Amino acid sequence: MDDELLNLLRSVDTPSVCNAIEVAQGQRGFNGFTRGTMLASAPDQVMAGYAVTAKIKALAPPDETADVIRARRMAYYRAMSEGPKPSIAVVEDEDFPNCIGAYWGEVNTTVHKGFGMSGALTNGVMRDLGDLAPNFPVVAGSIGPSHGFVHVTELGTPVKIFGLIVAHGDFVHADRHGAVVIPPEVLPKLGAALETMFAAEKIVLEPAREEGFDFEAFEKAWSAFEKART
Repeated sequence: MDDELLNLLRSVDTPSVCNAIEVAQGQRGFNGFTRGTMLASAPDQVMAGYAVTAKIKALAPPDETADVIRARRMAYYRAMSEGPKPSIAVVEDEDFPNCIGAYWGEVNTTVHKGFGMSGALTNGVMRDLGDLAPNFPVVAGSIGPSHGFVHVTELGTPVKIFGLIVAHGDFVHADRHGAVVIPPEVLPKLGAALETMFAAEKIVLEPAREEGFDFEAFEKAWSAFEKART
């Protein structure tokens, strides 16, 4: 990951990235994004990085032995610590839509941030709002007080987060709007695509912000915008 591109991705919101992917692909129809409304622990923060995937459950106690559960938990933390950087923890709660286990709280966000990770994406629960690790955004499905019987069930397998399938190693961009998986062939083109998209948007935005803007000015600007956009 090029540092310049990474810094750019961390400076723009996820809707901009979603649009820019279509610019890079030269067509509409990109569908690698979450569906529905998600909750953001830090609405002004963005996360971008390679997915380290896992699955959890919390509604009922695990039916495996304590040794097995502990070994998988330690394997989980090892995977999170050793994943390629920048990295994001992408964790599917298999109890969805009846999730109760707030896996993401003060302890886990602090641990994962300590591993050098950039944030967490989950369809599950977060808690300890106000005490989460700073500069470690969490985009989650809900907020709740309990950890239930939370335990790790799978590591490194594809997960589903609000309709978005994320494989281990996918490059994810997420913020308060939800998340996208950036196709690998698009990544090298994304910087130029964002520049092209922002330039096209200015064709409408700049006249619309000027005094005296009216329908005639809009019609002229929109015609030019349609020729420039994807």
